Amino acid sequence: MEKTPLYDTHLKFNAKMVSFHDYVMPLQYDTIISEHHAVRKHAGLFDISHMGRFEISGDRAFPFIQHLITNDAGLLADKQVLYTPICNEQGGIIDDILVYKWHAKRFMLVVNCGNTGKDLLWLHKQAADYQPLEIRDLTGSLSLVAIQGPESVRMSEAVFNTKFDSLKRFFFDEYPWDGAQIIVSRTGYTGEDGFEIFVDAKQVVKLWDALLEKNAPDGLRPVGLGARDTLRLEAGLLLYGNDMDETITPIETTIDWTVKFDKDHFIGKESLLRERAKGIERRLIGFEMIDRGIPRHGYPVLKDTLTTGKVTSGSFSPSTNKNIGLCLVQSQYAGIGEEMKVRIRDGDYKARTVKTPFYKRELK
Repeated sequence: MEKTPLYDTHLKFNAKMVSFHDYVMPLQYDTIISEHHAVRKHAGLFDISHMGRFEISGDRAFPFIQHLITNDAGLLADKQVLYTPICNEQGGIIDDILVYKWHAKRFMLVVNCGNTGKDLLWLHKQAADYQPLEIRDLTGSLSLVAIQGPESVRMSEAVFNTKFDSLKRFFFDEYPWDGAQIIVSRTGYTGEDGFEIFVDAKQVVKLWDALLEKNAPDGLRPVGLGARDTLRLEAGLLLYGNDMDETITPIETTIDWTVKFDKDHFIGKESLLRERAKGIERRLIGFEMIDRGIPRHGYPVLKDTLTTGKVTSGSFSPSTNKNIGLCLVQSQYAGIGEEMKVRIRDGDYKARTVKTPFYKRELK
């Protein structure tokens, strides 16, 4: 099992460590609910160094990225970030990633932990027609932490002695810290404001400690994978491997807006055009439980006695005090307000479809 450079630090905070894909990661330090509320009320600090990081550079880096992704990198300014799926030829989602554009000849990609090896092979396979092109795996040398929550900007400014007023959502820049340069990106996967910070792996422990030492008295807490999952679900954000995979296309999900059909070409475009013309047979939709019961990944969804789909993500929502989830169901049963049942162990429990996100804070 792989360990991030913060592994020993997590143990010092008495984290409960679990296996997550190829890594040993902190599930929680305290309770998942208390860490969840800490992020919503103040701020939380996350180790996300398990995620993959690649740099793409070369004269043909931009057309390569455009070929790879369903979204449109042509809309990006320099130092702007784009959320997008990458698909196979059949339109199935290989991964959902963030694309960081330094300039037209240099990009950085952040990919899901469980897909790092698969994605790297896919990049090299697709790069054959875009040479000369350099693909560098930065995962081991460049660590990544996130500080998220309504007080995260103030807390970050206190440590870095820098004002981040000019750094808008989904933009990034380089800043000096401790004799080196760090990359600060105004992104995150919690539904809150905050930053994801790229730092040399040799300095990440010092950065983590500095953020907590300065801000723990004001409510900053380390947060594990458990609360990261409930936070992202409340915000209606998808989890690869649960809510999407290579058997699911973007236009069947809530990220259909990331498919830009007016682009000249991208991998999977023809298949997705055919699917759109035919009409999708299933759709990913949010729901909340009417009866008591917590939905979990894989639970069947029923209309009367007919199985119409399955739960892809489900949990108790600490912010709304409801049991919520996402489910992939036949399209005719995906309308907002549709009542259904979720089979939880040996019982069928009433639920209804609702709009997502379940929780929303207005961000600048």
